[in-house]
Amino acid sequence: MTDSAHTAPPSPIRVFLLDDHEVVRRGLHDLLDAEPDIEVVGDAGTAAQAMARGPALRPDVAILDVRLPDGDGVTVCRELRSAMPGLACLMLTSFDDDDALLDAIMAGAAGYVLKQIKGSDLVSAVRTVASGQSMLDPATTARLMSTLRGDGGEPGPRDETLAGLSTREREILALIGEGMTNRQIGKRLYLSEKTVKNHISRLLAKLGVERRVQAAVIATHADPRPPDPPSARPDSAR
Repeated sequence: MTDSAHTAPPSPIRVFLLDDHEVVRRGLHDLLDAEPDIEVVGDAGTAAQAMARGPALRPDVAILDVRLPDGDGVTVCRELRSAMPGLACLMLTSFDDDDALLDAIMAGAAGYVLKQIKGSDLVSAVRTVASGQSMLDPATTARLMSTLRGDGGEPGPRDETLAGLSTREREILALIGEGMTNRQIGKRLYLSEKTVKNHISRLLAKLGVERRVQAAVIATHADPRPPDPPSARPDSAR
């Protein structure tokens, strides 16, 4: 009894909705509010409304329609995250659009799903991004990565920034691009997870991005691997 008295229930995930279709907003509201660990704290039908209402509601997750009558959800994502850096934005769209996906990732979105997604999968996506993980539609993301890898070989705008990374940071960035977790990277390079995490924090800062999924896109667009293999043993760079 004493333990239960001191154990407070976890706070629900606070969700903000942005979609220009009222029926869609109501459907999302009913779907998410029915979950015991999720609370819809507000909604908007335009970008202007989202920017006016969103910050005051302090949501944990914002579900943002990409196409809006007065703008786009990607810009809203960027602006809301500027005001609330801890906000996880989940982009929702009817269109399978590579450019929108890339823009969303670079704006700091934590997830990108199509409106055809099942309700249960959307609920799972909200929980996933609220926990700090990324939730991207697998088919769309795989095609984007494939397209970027097959790009015409011209120098990307990040090439100069990549040149400023250390050999170890370039190695880790390449492995991020392959989809490896911190633990997998650590095993590959004989580093502790904490050391890998520290390297990733520094390379994200150098690249000017906040999320590893953004770094993954950069890694596939411009190969970050060092031109020559390092001569030192893997553990010498710790």
